[in-house]
Amino acid sequence: QVQLVESGGGLVQAGGSLRLSCAASGRTFSRYTLGWFRQAPGKEREFVATIIGIMSGTYYADSVKGRFTISRDNAKNTVYLQMNSLKPEDTAVYFCAAVNRVGALTGENEYDYWGQGTQVTVSS
Repeated sequence: QVQLVESGGGLVQAGGSLRLSCAASGRTFSRYTLGWFRQAPGKEREFVATIIGIMSGTYYADSVKGRFTISRDNAKNTVYLQMNSLKPEDTAVYFCAAVNRVGALTGENEYDYWGQGTQVTVSS
């Protein structure tokens, strides 16, 4: 069983930056593919970014490419999402997710473990 706890959300002005963190339990963290998803009010949850287990390749949604960076620190069992040039449309609850598989996984149904979410609000 893997437990995920997100932190780092908050209120920021458009153009600003935030870094989200997600701390995970588990002894084989480096093998897990980790993802970030988000859900805006009245919308379905959508894929944001993923970092593949072992090889640490990354993949992003077009809407955040060039602005967001996903990374991981296996020694700390933590995955990060650095968000720059934030826009009001980035406002959402952000969730981290994990699965013990290797691949560029973009579907929420492909992940087995989820955090509770952290709110990001970008004001215009």
